[in-house]
Amino acid sequence: MTVTIADVARHAGVAVSTVSYVLSGKRAISASTRERVMDSIRSLGYHPNAGARALASKRANVIALVLPLRAGMHLPVLMQFATTVVTTARQYDHDVLLVTADEGEAGLRRVAASAMVDGLVLMDVELDDRRVPLLHELPRPSVLIGFPADPQGLTCVDLDFAAAGGRCVEHLASLGHQEIALLGAPRVVYDRNTGYAVRTRNGFTEAAAQWGLHATALPCEETADAVHAEVAQLLRDRPNLTGLVVHNEAAVSHVLAALHALGRQIPQDISVVAIGPDELAERTSPVLTSVVVPAEEVGHHAVTLLMRKIAGPPAEVPAATLLAPRLTVRASTRQLLPAPASAIR
Repeated sequence: MTVTIADVARHAGVAVSTVSYVLSGKRAISASTRERVMDSIRSLGYHPNAGARALASKRANVIALVLPLRAGMHLPVLMQFATTVVTTARQYDHDVLLVTADEGEAGLRRVAASAMVDGLVLMDVELDDRRVPLLHELPRPSVLIGFPADPQGLTCVDLDFAAAGGRCVEHLASLGHQEIALLGAPRVVYDRNTGYAVRTRNGFTEAAAQWGLHATALPCEETADAVHAEVAQLLRDRPNLTGLVVHNEAAVSHVLAALHALGRQIPQDISVVAIGPDELAERTSPVLTSVVVPAEEVGHHAVTLLMRKIAGPPAEVPAATLLAPRLTVRASTRQLLPAPASAIR
C-alpha cells in the first residue's frame, strides 16, 4: 500500500505538520526531531507526492533541456552535455525534461506555458536564433549553451570558440607552419548559422591573418567517402599544406584515415589539431593535440546559473560566461623542420 505522510507522522510520533515542515524546510525543526522523521521516512519507504509538492511550492522541480536533433549534430558529444545537465539538476532535486523536436518558438511556448518546468536550458544556438526574442517574454527563466549574435538580456555560457580557433592557429604558427587549413562542421551547420561553428571559423581565419599565414577554412561532411574526397581535393589545391585543424568530431577518424591513404604521415608530413572531447583525441593513433570542448564544465555552469535564476533575482546572475580554451599538446603536432640545404635551389 502507498505510504502517506500521516503514516510517517504516526511512526515518528509527531504531528503531520511537523513531517511537512521537515520536508519543505519552511520552519525550523530540532535536529533530533528531524532525524526521527527522516528515519521513519527511510524505514517506511515514503516518497513525497510530486504533484502535491509542486502545488505547495509552486515549483515543478523539473527543468527543460531544449535540444532539437537536427542534421550535422554529433550525438555522442551532445549526450555528454545532456548527461551533465541531468546529473547537475539532480543535485538541486530537479529532474530534466528533454525536448528534442525542432518546434522553435511554438515548442518553447508550449513547455513554458504548461507549468511543467521551472526553467529552460537551450542548446544548438544559432547566431540569428528565432527562439531568442521569445525568451525575453517567457514566464520561465532560461540559460543558453551557446551565444546568439545579440545576447543582450540573456544568460549564456559556452566555450569561447573564437578563441579556440585562434589558439589552434597560434600553436601551429609557433611550430613554424605557414600554410594551414580548417576542416569544420558539415555544411548544413554553417547554413543554419550555428554559433559555435561560425565563431570557430572566424577565430581561425582572423588569427591566421594576424600571424600572416596562408589559411583555408572549409566545411567537412561526416562519412568516410565524403571526407576522403574533401581531404584529397584540399591536398591537390594546397600541396604545401603542413597544418590542419579539425573541428568535426564525427569526421576526425575519417580525416586521419584519408591522410594515411593519401600518403601523408602525421606529424612528419602534416600536423593535426582537433577541437573536441579529450577522450576522442586520446583514442586515435597518433593521439591528437587538441582544444577540449568542456561539455561537463559548460553543462554544470548552465544548470547552476539556471538554478540561481529560479531561486533569486536575475540581476545576481552573470549574463555571459565564456570558458577560455585549453590546448593540450600530444603526438600529432611537431616543429616544422626547415628544408635541407640540398633541396634549396
